[in-house]
Amino acid sequence: MDIIIIGAGGHGRVVLDIVRAAGLYRPVGFIDANPLLQGERIDGLRVIGDPSNLGLLKERGIEGAIVAIGDNATRRRYAKAVDQCGMTLINAIHPSANVASTCTVGRNVVVAAGAVACAHCQIGDSAILNTACIVDHESIVGHSAHVCPGARLAGRVIVEPGAFVGIGATVIQMVRIGADAVVGAGAVVIQDVPASSTVVGVPARIIKRRPSEAVKFPLQPAEELQEATV
Repeated sequence: MDIIIIGAGGHGRVVLDIVRAAGLYRPVGFIDANPLLQGERIDGLRVIGDPSNLGLLKERGIEGAIVAIGDNATRRRYAKAVDQCGMTLINAIHPSANVASTCTVGRNVVVAAGAVACAHCQIGDSAILNTACIVDHESIVGHSAHVCPGARLAGRVIVEPGAFVGIGATVIQMVRIGADAVVGAGAVVIQDVPASSTVVGVPARIIKRRPSEAVKFPLQPAEELQEATV
């Protein structure tokens, strides 16, 4: 299947590398909202338009897309646009990632090199499991959430939709990270984190609260998720 990658920034380069390594799809171009990038080549792949061109690209036979944008809200918005134009949202799972056969994975999901998702995890639509992160048994990563490089989630952790777990952070077992919350780099989380708050430190403490615009939990039912390949 021919696909496009939405987002030609640093995360887009990572996703392109994953797609090429996996060998399941043929990437034919980036699209990006930045007019300065139009026509440029990035790692050998041309930027062929902006998001307003999705419908036209579908008419030209490009059937699939993945949104390679780090910002959670923006990634969710563009995934909706891909759905509306009738393209298929695909996943990018690096061959070196270890995704358990009992793990369920949604659409538009990125699982980067060295990431681990253990038994009976649920990974929602548009989530990112970044380089060498660990998501232990029966944990749930909600849609449009981002688990950053080297972050570690113990068993039965819940990361609600839109939450961000920073690089190298650690979350102990059975803790809930609220929707749209931010866990700072290197934090150690030993208790639930409220929605739309920011926590940092060891142990993690709240330093900021924002008005909540969170998507209501729970995550989509498991039967709506498709089984991942190991």
